[in-house]
Amino acid sequence: MNHSAIDVRELRKEYHYGGRVLDCYLDRPRNVNALLTDAVARYPQKEALVCDDVRLTYGELDDEVGRVAAGLVSLGIGRGDRVAMLLGNGVPFVVLTYAAARIGAVTVPLSIREQMPGIRHALQNSEAKALVVEAAFCGIVPEPHETPSLTARIAVGPAQGFEPYENLKQTAPLKEPADVVEEETATILYTSGTTGVPKGATLSGLGIVHSATNFVKTMSLGPHDCTIVVVPMNHVTGLVAGIHTLVRCGGRIVVMREFKAERFLERAASESMSYSLMVPAMYNLCLHQADLSTYDLSRWRVGGYGGAPMPGATITRLAEALPGLGLMNAYGATETTSPATVMPADQTAQRRLSVGRPVPGAEICIMDEQGREQPPGTTGELWIRGAMVVRGYWRNPEADAREFSAGFWKSGDIGMIDGDGFVHILDRKKDLVNRGGHKVFTAEVESVLTACAGVIEAAVIAKPCPILGERVHAVLSVRADHASEHAIKKHCASQLADYQCPESYTIMDTLLPRNANGKILKQQLKTDLGFANL
Repeated sequence: MNHSAIDVRELRKEYHYGGRVLDCYLDRPRNVNALLTDAVARYPQKEALVCDDVRLTYGELDDEVGRVAAGLVSLGIGRGDRVAMLLGNGVPFVVLTYAAARIGAVTVPLSIREQMPGIRHALQNSEAKALVVEAAFCGIVPEPHETPSLTARIAVGPAQGFEPYENLKQTAPLKEPADVVEEETATILYTSGTTGVPKGATLSGLGIVHSATNFVKTMSLGPHDCTIVVVPMNHVTGLVAGIHTLVRCGGRIVVMREFKAERFLERAASESMSYSLMVPAMYNLCLHQADLSTYDLSRWRVGGYGGAPMPGATITRLAEALPGLGLMNAYGATETTSPATVMPADQTAQRRLSVGRPVPGAEICIMDEQGREQPPGTTGELWIRGAMVVRGYWRNPEADAREFSAGFWKSGDIGMIDGDGFVHILDRKKDLVNRGGHKVFTAEVESVLTACAGVIEAAVIAKPCPILGERVHAVLSVRADHASEHAIKKHCASQLADYQCPESYTIMDTLLPRNANGKILKQQLKTDLGFANL
């Protein structure tokens, strides 16, 4: 669906958060709990959640949510209390998300790839009252004396010193929800912490409902759609694009713990998957590690992606293999509760380096260092405002003052808006390479590199230089039998200015390190290569 097809009369201006006037959908569920109860009312017998051998209808999911909600209440958890979740993708994650919403509690999803210091920080900063953890991860949970606010420790699976998760489901289901105002915080998501101590972004019911609605509207999703959530549910894409969006439209959620191309495609065929949202590398791996023609993927019509541009070669190969699949770039962040822009599928091929147009209700400005809006085609920092932008960070007024202004979130991304209103992300402020005064946008170079035969993914980083300050270094993940450094250099020289071309390379046959959001960890690459200390 093109955004222009969305009737502007679906939106109206509303006053929220004590100082923001925002364009909001008129017809919307009143909070996160209402997302589920509305779907249950419409589709009680329809399949909602599939994970391994478990298959739950909306009615059955609602019953389990009600029982777990009652179990949390029996432990003294109530409105406003924080419930931390150290869980991988699975049924308990989805159930707890809505059980907490039913009693007005705040979920705090934690990454299972985190280590104890990060877990400790999130538990202490959020002052979580309950923690639900998979037994396999109990070893990275801090000792009780380090987290005095935790009054309930619950484990999925046997774990000494933790109450069994199954005990939460022993009472009659809670039917009467807490009367939660949509501006209240529903979820605290800790940012990946690539720049200092992680901050807790406060996702409200209003923001979650708006983002779920925007996915449904811009991607034309409905009750017959099915997704496979293979990105982490404990981060914004899995939580909002995967769980809340499918519940919003009454669709079906299929859960996978981890991405393996062949297993993903097998499940996509057997479950008639129609909608996905993944990072470009996952699509690339599907092409590299499997023959798509051996799977029945005829229902797969929406391929959402984010985190990086889609390589041109990948777009072409997917179009040939799956002519019914529309690729749609979606750009967002934890602070924007997922999508701030979406690319219409019919524009993807010719606008590959754009992330699309602002979603309904979003304002995006390009601002210079003095806070002045820049004209189309001019670069600057993206500032984003809308009903989906978080109110701020959990108990962190210094970060709020630094990163928000007049309701706009200052993204830290350098980009521009072209004459047709399409947004382009050129780089993170901190990832720019300054080569002797020439500013090199790494995303532009990475796009050229990933178009080379045999290159699966690329990261461009700054290599310190005593003469020029910084030089351009490329780290590549390649198929060893299909890529040569000579051919890559020749290709870059034909596509880029001389100062943009990588002057040195690190070539590897493994995938590049990523955080749980799917973003390549450039700082880790710099550290591993010894650049951080030069």
